[in-house]
Amino acid sequence: MLQVCLNGARVPAECAHLPVTPQELATAARTAVAAGAQDIHLHPKNRDGEDTLDPAAVAAALTAVRAVAPGIPVGVTTGAWTTPDSAERASQVRSWTVLPDHASVNWHEDGAATVATTLLDRGIGIEAGIYSGTQAAQRFLSWPDSHRVLRILAEITDTSPQTAIHAATGLLEELRSATKSSILLHGEDNAAWAILQMAASLQLDMRIGLEDVLQLPDGTTAETNAALIHAARGIIQ
Repeated sequence: MLQVCLNGARVPAECAHLPVTPQELATAARTAVAAGAQDIHLHPKNRDGEDTLDPAAVAAALTAVRAVAPGIPVGVTTGAWTTPDSAERASQVRSWTVLPDHASVNWHEDGAATVATTLLDRGIGIEAGIYSGTQAAQRFLSWPDSHRVLRILAEITDTSPQTAIHAATGLLEELRSATKSSILLHGEDNAAWAILQMAASLQLDMRIGLEDVLQLPDGTTAETNAALIHAARGIIQ
């Protein structure tokens, strides 16, 4: 499975073509799916372009994207930077009027289990974000409901292409020895393409998009998520 991560916590100052509004997210999703994306991950934004879990913003983003990409699963973030207090994040999830197909939960963040349990209670799939170089794997694997997640996001934070592969190998060994959940492996910035190639060779789920990288494999600027998906398809094939 190839997922597109449309925008992430980035702001427009980092990328002139970053999709922020519901309409921009819809356009980016439509073209990315046409290029071969099979799943969508996005960060709803407020009027200032900042990530938010506000129910109106979540509903607007999901509704716009689903209108142009029917049948494609769509997920959102629950990152602690949106709302530092985990109880408040859980309360926001309970207030959502339009539900995503899945939502990511970062297990190095305090209160991850609280947010994850709330998602399960609402019938929302969980992407368990496990950052390399943290205690996230141990914290996630000790959670009694870890077997109920939709998938694990093995997130490699090392941005050096050479050492990121080593970090990915270690994290995958740790996860595979303790869980049977499906794994989506991805990297970021300079290591994004090397990790995508690794994920493809291991036949793991993978993702690419402006959240993870702003350059194509040849180093030129990626102007759209669709261009990144097209490049990823070339590598996979």
